[in-house]
Order: sequence, then structure tokens, then C-alpha cells
Amino acid sequence: MLVLFETSGGFALFKVLDEGKLSNVEDLGTEFYSAESARRMVKLKVFHKFDNTSEALEAVTKLVEGTPSKGLHKYLKNNCDDGEILAVADPKLGDIITEKLDIECVHNDAVMELLRGVRSQLTELLSGLDDNDLAPMSLELSHILARYKLKITSDKVETMIFLSIGLLDDLDKERNTYTKRVYEWYGLHFPELANIVQDNILYAKVVKLMGNRINAATLDFSEILADEVEAELKEASMVSTRTEVSDLDLMHIQELCDQVLSIAEDKTLLSDDLKNKMNKIAPNLTALVGELVGARLISHCGSLWNLSKLPGSTIQILGAEKTLYRALKTKQATPKYGLIYHAPLVRQAAPENKSKIARSLAAKSALAIRCDAFGNGQDNTMGVESRLKLEARLRNLEGGDLGACEEEEIYEEDTKMEADDEEEPKTEEPSKKRKKEAEPETVEEPAKKGKHEVAMVSH
Repeated sequence: MLVLFETSGGFALFKVLDEGKLSNVEDLGTEFYSAESARRMVKLKVFHKFDNTSEALEAVTKLVEGTPSKGLHKYLKNNCDDGEILAVADPKLGDIITEKLDIECVHNDAVMELLRGVRSQLTELLSGLDDNDLAPMSLELSHILARYKLKITSDKVETMIFLSIGLLDDLDKERNTYTKRVYEWYGLHFPELANIVQDNILYAKVVKLMGNRINAATLDFSEILADEVEAELKEASMVSTRTEVSDLDLMHIQELCDQVLSIAEDKTLLSDDLKNKMNKIAPNLTALVGELVGARLISHCGSLWNLSKLPGSTIQILGAEKTLYRALKTKQATPKYGLIYHAPLVRQAAPENKSKIARSLAAKSALAIRCDAFGNGQDNTMGVESRLKLEARLRNLEGGDLGACEEEEIYEEDTKMEADDEEEPKTEEPSKKRKKEAEPETVEEPAKKGKHEVAMVSH
């Protein structure tokens, strides 16, 4: 039997000299209490030293993944004879070696105890290596492997998603605060402008360009505003009679406008970056609910892995936990949606259809999240197809004609699900009505008789 032992310096094959002692696993560790006893138990057959760090990195990363590297493949092929048994520490690696090299591999308690003993006497069994050589090699290889893993998982770092969505919220608050100050401050000088230009970014651009309202007549706003809006602005600037502002006040107002425009630009860049990250981490979820709602769902649960464990009914009300607990405590109607309410599909639905679309979207999102969390590819086909189905169902709910036969075939299942959902309450309503009708009948009958008797007496 041969023993495959991996070190930071290379691969080693040891020949087991006394295989009979492997049957007694409890006493196997005593065979390595000293270097002499270890040499009587195993003997080094061949040692392959790594030529450079790149070869070591490739070998270690492949071992972490449970597959042999090219160097290990060649090493075992040249040094393992036919019919020999190879003891390995990783059963997954052993299965791949058996499949590709036709070498019988074993992994059991005796093998693990044998490897533990070899590790304790490694410097004595490997000639030319000591602790002073292995320690720096292990440290360097661990640093390289850590950097490699960070590089591999940089696209899956969900913490960056949490920071990005948090920064977006902060930028929104800052921009709203500065915009409010601009409206209040410049409104003292030109209040009509707020009714003419209602977009915050355009308002800041106009104020920054115009300064004092008397300059509006000589300025060209064609790059910012439409022609009719520009004409209305110039006309209003001629008839406005509000408070005049000093040059110092205008300077402060224009600086606030610069802050608003700068924050808006930063938010646009951050949104594009968030979209790219979400398309890499959860492409199917992004295709269904958008990058902002998807990022908020992931951030709310802590990770995509945690989110993938939740059913669609829980995803539907994520973000509305306080309302849910309050409703359960007070025995009121529970919320029908949480963060998923801000998804485009739910927002564009009619009020009477929002709950149905939210429930369907949550169910599809649960499948998309699991596909993103456990799938190997970066394809958003599943999310796009689910979105098309939900859009068609929304059109069907709102009375639109799907038109094409293909769409009818694709969304036939969703229509059946909808029919099932509608049939369920119909079976429950009569029983509820009977109960409600049965209760007042027993109470109201005497009242009716009383009224009848009063009428007869008066008659």
C-alpha cells in the first residue's frame, strides 16, 4: 500500500512496510512515537518538490476543490504500479483518481491515523527537509492561497452589495436635504420656478445657470429645458415681484446646486455599479425584481444563501415584519407585501391585482434565488422567462388579450393556478355566510315579531 501525503513543499509517496498493523487502529498511533518506529512503519518512496509558487498554488487549489492537478496526475501515473492500493485523505479526490488513473484508493479510520502519524514525523521521514524549510513555505503558500480565494470570490462578496445599497440610501437623504434647502432659499427670490420646473435635478441646473431671475431673459436654456418650458420660465421671471437676494446668497444657493448635481452623479455611478454586481451575484433575481429590490432583499436576510432558504410566502412579506406582528397581535388583516412592493411588476399592477402579482412574483423569486445561489452558471434565462410569464399573467388579469397562441401555451399553467386560487374562496364563502346568517336569525327573530305585534296593536 502507498500513502499519498501533501505538503506545502510538494507531494510524497510513502510505502507501508507493515500493513498488518493497520487492522488495529487504536494502537496505530504508537507506531509513530519516535522516528525509528516511524521508519519501521513507512518508508519514503518518492518526493516531488514544487518548482515554483504557481505550481504549488495550482496543486493546492485543485486539492481544495477535490480534484488532482496536472502535476499530481503525472506524478501518480509514473510512480504507482499496477495493482497497488493508494491511501488518500480526501475520499472525493480518491474517487477521481480511481476514475481517471484506474488506481484503487482507500479512505478509512486507519488511513487517517496513518496520515496523522506521518505528519508528526514528517521532517524525519523526508530527507533534506526540516521545520525551518517547511514553515516559510507553508506561510507563503497560505498567503498566496488566501489572495487567490479572495480574487475568485470577489464577484460574490455580498458585503459590497450591503454597503452599496446603504450608501444609495444615504445619498438619497443628502440629496433630498440639499434640494429642500435650494427650493426654500431660492423660492424667496423666484417662487414660480418650482411650479414651472418640477424635476429636482433640472431645477438645480436652472438655478445654477440663471442665478438672479433677471438673467433669465438673456440666457439659453435649450440644453436643459424644452422650448415651451423655457418660454414659460422667461415670462414668469419678468412678472415675478418677490424678494431680491444678494450676491452672497446666490453664491451659497449655487454651491448647494453643485452639491445636488454632484450627489446625483455619484448616485448614478453607484447604481450602475450595483447593477453590475447584482447581475453577477443574482442575475435571475435581478431580471425579476430589479437590482434595487434584489439588493434590499439580500441585505435584509444577510446573504443570498440565507435568502435562498426562505419560501415564497416569507419573501413576499420581507420588510413588513413589524406590520405583520402587529396585525397578528391585534387580529387584523396581515400585510400582503413588503420590500417586493417596490418591484416594477407590482408597482404597475392595478390595486386589485397587486396582491396576486406579489404572491406570484414572490414564488418565482424564490426559485430564481435558489437558482442563483446553487447554480454554477451566470445565466439569467430563468429569470427572464419568469418575468415574461408574470407580465403575461398581469395582462390577463387586467383584461388584456395575449394575442399570440405561443403565449397562451406558455402561460397556460399560470392561468390554471389563478383559476384554482379563485375557486378556493368560493367553496369557503357559503359556509361563512351560513354561519353569519344563522347567528343573527336567532337574535333578530324576536325583534321582528315585536315590531309586527306593535304594528297590529296600532292598527
